[in-house]
Amino acid sequence: MTNFLRSVGGPFSQSIWQTSLSRRQFVQGIAGSALLLGARSSWGSTSAELSGTEFALTVDEMPVNFTGRSRVATVVNGQLPAPLLRWRQGDTVSIHVTNRLRAPTSIHWHGMIVPADMDGVPGLSFHGIGADTTFTYRFKVNQSGSYWYHSHSRFQEQVGLYGPIIVERRGGERFRTEREHVILLSDWSDTDPEHIYRTLKQQSNYFNFGQRTVADFLRDTREHGWSQTLADRKMWGEMRMNPTDLLDVSGHTYTYLMNGTTPADNWTGLFKPGEKVRLRIINGSSMSIFDVRIPGLKLTVVATDGQDVDPVTVDEFRIAAAETFDVIVEPKDEAYTFFAQALDRSGYARGTLAPQPGMQAEIPVLDPRPLLSMRDMAMDHGSGAVDHSQMDHSQMDHNKMDHGTQSAPVHHASEEYGPAVDSVAMKAESRLDDPGVGLRDNGRRVLTYSDLHTIGGPIDHRAPGREIELHLTGHMERFIWSFNGQKFSQAEPLRFNHGERLRIVLVNDSMMGHPIHLHGMWSELETERGEFLVRKHTVLVQPGQRISYGVTADALGRWAYHCHLLYHMEAGMFREVIVAHTKAGA
Repeated sequence: MTNFLRSVGGPFSQSIWQTSLSRRQFVQGIAGSALLLGARSSWGSTSAELSGTEFALTVDEMPVNFTGRSRVATVVNGQLPAPLLRWRQGDTVSIHVTNRLRAPTSIHWHGMIVPADMDGVPGLSFHGIGADTTFTYRFKVNQSGSYWYHSHSRFQEQVGLYGPIIVERRGGERFRTEREHVILLSDWSDTDPEHIYRTLKQQSNYFNFGQRTVADFLRDTREHGWSQTLADRKMWGEMRMNPTDLLDVSGHTYTYLMNGTTPADNWTGLFKPGEKVRLRIINGSSMSIFDVRIPGLKLTVVATDGQDVDPVTVDEFRIAAAETFDVIVEPKDEAYTFFAQALDRSGYARGTLAPQPGMQAEIPVLDPRPLLSMRDMAMDHGSGAVDHSQMDHSQMDHNKMDHGTQSAPVHHASEEYGPAVDSVAMKAESRLDDPGVGLRDNGRRVLTYSDLHTIGGPIDHRAPGREIELHLTGHMERFIWSFNGQKFSQAEPLRFNHGERLRIVLVNDSMMGHPIHLHGMWSELETERGEFLVRKHTVLVQPGQRISYGVTADALGRWAYHCHLLYHMEAGMFREVIVAHTKAGA
């Protein structure tokens, strides 16, 4: 292990192994950390929020310091995160983006339904923004809610190019509050993301500092007996998998930020006792999934991914990379900790809601590190049979079914995918009412997708006329990620006929959760019986899970479809979707 650390070494080995910074400092950051040039932004200040219909954004580099070391970030208008953009539903906005980087850049308006050439994905319907050039995005804003924007160019998102978007609803918000705060969660590393990516390709579990040890084996032997513990270790060993593989990059490498502020700096949002406060929570991280709670306060969820839902009150919820949730809280005359712990419990972002500046509340202890179980995995390394009985296809035209290959159904055996896939789901199930690993039976009321119901129902009430089934596949040890065993570089585009209603079925054959984002069109999540639940732009698919959603192909052009874990996308879990008019006679 020591030799490997030296061989990949560089910035990471210096930052983790050869410094005197404590583990606590890595988790919490350094108090007083800030952009070295200019003041750190705080949502609500005039320097951090831009509103209207004309916007000028400049992408550049500047030094930052979150851990006691100066590093270079990619920033917008000298800010990290980028400025909050406040739009109004129905307006046409123009955003002039000037690139001062030496490399090309781009901005994708995540969750916004815009024309393909305004979507901001280089290589599809857009060439990117060259060095020392300006590109103008112009489109009509036809929706409202909480969204965000970020670079779609290599790893620029990881080093700071992301910011929030709030679109005000014409006629006012459906759920009225006296105050609101935007809370943007993200992950920062002092390590060059190119180095992180290369390291994952060489040893995918390199950043997992929570692996089971001899002490864990002895403890499990005492609790469960020698035979059961040995059988458990043997099973995982034969599968060449690790039950602690929850996140590829952990809090030992990341400092988790809230509105660009470290836990030690303690971002604070003020309120007056008795007010109803809307929190617009955005996960703008590159690789992190958070579990969010505010001890002492109930969270009434009123929107997800910008879409209003029937209010549901919970204690806690999981937010994957790229998702957004709006919650309403009613704080009393005291301080409260906003606590967002990473899925693998290796660190957290935190801030404070308080009636006065300078107040803070107790910070919760991180929950115990969860372990994946066969309940999460539904894995098989031989037959790989998948149970399709959960879905109701009674309204489907099975002559038009399409399983992602455009020609023939996918075979569900690992041999069919080749050496780039190390597992398939034996019996994937929807489990929409399952909060997921680490949140089950924790004594708190935890949100699930089955709790969410978009107000107004689906956009399109037609039954799907075609089904596309895609398996989320990968090889953990080789850090290869794909759809149906094919990396983006190997795959043909998915083709949608303009105006058709489709059902997309996603089966997660891997042992990691994947937040899947379809550009340009809504994903309308449905129950096992095909009943509409909730409209989203990003859907977290848990390990061993099988879900489906309706899509109306009403957006002509070339679109991205990918996992929103940045390194998974770069490693191959990406497809192009082409929406085109049906050819005459086809």
